[in-house]
Amino acid sequence: MTVIWAEQALLADGWAQNVAITLAGDRIAAITPGAAPQGQRVGVLLPAPSNLHSHAFQRAMAGLTERRGPDPRDSFWTWRQLMYRFLDRLTPDDVQAIAAFVQMEMAEAGFAAVAEFHYLHHAPGGQAYANAAELSARVAAAAAHSGLGLTLLPVLYQFGGCDGRSLGPGQNRFGNTPDSFATLMDGAAAALAPLPADTVLGVAPHSLRAVSVDGLAFAAALRPEAPIHMHLAEQTAEVEEVLTHRGARPTEWLLTNAQVDARWCLIHCTQMEPHETKGLAETGAVAGLCPITESSLGDGIFDGVRYASHGGRWGIGSDSNIRISLSEELRTLDYSQRLRDRSRAALATEQKSTGRVLFEGAARGGAQAAGRDAGAIAVGKLADLVALDASGPDMAGHRGDTLLDAYVFAGDDRMVKELWSAGRHLVSGGRHRAHDAITSAYLTTVTKLRDL
Repeated sequence: MTVIWAEQALLADGWAQNVAITLAGDRIAAITPGAAPQGQRVGVLLPAPSNLHSHAFQRAMAGLTERRGPDPRDSFWTWRQLMYRFLDRLTPDDVQAIAAFVQMEMAEAGFAAVAEFHYLHHAPGGQAYANAAELSARVAAAAAHSGLGLTLLPVLYQFGGCDGRSLGPGQNRFGNTPDSFATLMDGAAAALAPLPADTVLGVAPHSLRAVSVDGLAFAAALRPEAPIHMHLAEQTAEVEEVLTHRGARPTEWLLTNAQVDARWCLIHCTQMEPHETKGLAETGAVAGLCPITESSLGDGIFDGVRYASHGGRWGIGSDSNIRISLSEELRTLDYSQRLRDRSRAALATEQKSTGRVLFEGAARGGAQAAGRDAGAIAVGKLADLVALDASGPDMAGHRGDTLLDAYVFAGDDRMVKELWSAGRHLVSGGRHRAHDAITSAYLTTVTKLRDL
């Protein structure tokens, strides 16, 4: 057994002092507040969130998309064209090296697991690999190396738009029919089988633009107890397209035509009307928020204050992975609410500070979205834990909620000192246990890819 002793720990029922946490295998076996120092000693111990939305391969694009394109109204759609050009160069070895690096960075940023929204399936030109799940297997291999908890979400991508048009040249590595997708899912399950018991296989119909009504129903039924993730209402053009072809806005259509419940995670949701925000909150689904990417792509601002007022659940993802930072995602989310409403402490409650609301929301919502029995420090839960350094100038003297406020608003990921994913001690002293090897492989890959 492993014992972690924390000066302060955020337990499921609130803060406690001098806490001994006993781990047995991948789970928390005992919690003893007021204990004498023992075992691995840390300053502040928190439940480590799951990163609920990632496209790992886009990490290698960081810094390549900040020039103005030929269109004076550069947007998500022009960014997407460069992304398509980039992914056409990726080999299976590249995918594995990039995914391992991304997972390592997530661990060093304080994430215990990732839900990988994996839509890159085929070889350049759209030809299937001999193993239909070859690239899913490469993501699994990356997780075996990094140790990060993995929820793999193979993506069903059928069409280039709501009108059913064929996939374009940049999309043909994504495409599947329902039958070929079922084969791919079987292969993904086989690839995940050797990984630890906390590994999860879910499913991801890409969006209402990219799957048919029947395709959505097919994907949802493939693994009826598993997480189901989908992009929803990210861009105004997407809203207009769905409204034109399906007669309702994306969120309206989904809430009317699908059995949305706690297994669903809807990504972005930056283009919702008040009644849609309320309706989604009341389903028990998770809103998957990616504030850094949503800022980068000009998606808009999620209506977090209204959503929270109706009991909505949410979590954090790093999406394009141009910047992997848990603290910065949380800060960006809160600052977006303040800027829109010209307010302060927009998400705080009378009982909990802004930092605590943000952090607990990300931990609980991320675990739900990942299908992971985690999200809080409690006996029986997976040991997804992150320890922050409490000795630095921004944390010194703080107790309870103000520790989280200092971390989110004054600190950064350099405060992350230790991380456990289902009891696996991945980060020690702020450094991942395989940092050098993973970084070396990534550098070899990214050097050859950067010439666009």
